[in-house]
Amino acid sequence: MSHSTEAAAVHSALQAPYRDLEHQRETATLGMFVFLLTELMMFGGLFCGYLVYRTLYFPSFLEASKHMDLTIGAVNTAVLICSSLTMVLGVQAAQQGRRKAIVMWLIITMLLGCTFLALKGVEYYHHWAVHEVPGINFDFSSAVPLVEVGKVQLFFALYFIMTGLHALHMLIGLGLVTWITISAYKGRYSSAYHNPVENVGLYWHFVDIVWIYLFPLLYLISRMHT
Repeated sequence: MSHSTEAAAVHSALQAPYRDLEHQRETATLGMFVFLLTELMMFGGLFCGYLVYRTLYFPSFLEASKHMDLTIGAVNTAVLICSSLTMVLGVQAAQQGRRKAIVMWLIITMLLGCTFLALKGVEYYHHWAVHEVPGINFDFSSAVPLVEVGKVQLFFALYFIMTGLHALHMLIGLGLVTWITISAYKGRYSSAYHNPVENVGLYWHFVDIVWIYLFPLLYLISRMHT
């Protein structure tokens, strides 16, 4: 990119009322952190509620956790960790103005995100098939006689709420990554202007971190108390 072309790109990217691109980037980053703080409060409330009920009804939650698919959960954890790495590489490529590298790493990130959702869909289907979805068809007595079914159902309700909300955030993240990938392909980003890629990267890392907490809370209870 020539000096005149890059200067024109910088001018078109700068929006009022910012002094320069650095001021615009810092403001956008601050806004993203504020937004992520609100997301943290939402998930934090769910985590706190889960921990309270887990403490009160630990034997039932322990029994229910044994029906989590540890293999899928572990694979999905590895997939999201890898997706965070590819996102970092995509952001780094954006900072260096390497258009093809941005597109490549972001596409890989999306493929890993889709893999996560596909595996989660398989897991949800299994729970549905064995009647472990809360509701009138919920049936846990055949798996574990004399268990307190209502409390086990509470575990699965929290499981579906928390993982479902996480999956929704993953879908939103995929939409955002698709947007910045298309923009990168069109040459919108350069070493001077790339804050949309950085901010979407922050969102993606937040979603990954939420799963890092969900995995041990939901899947590893029975493995830690055997």
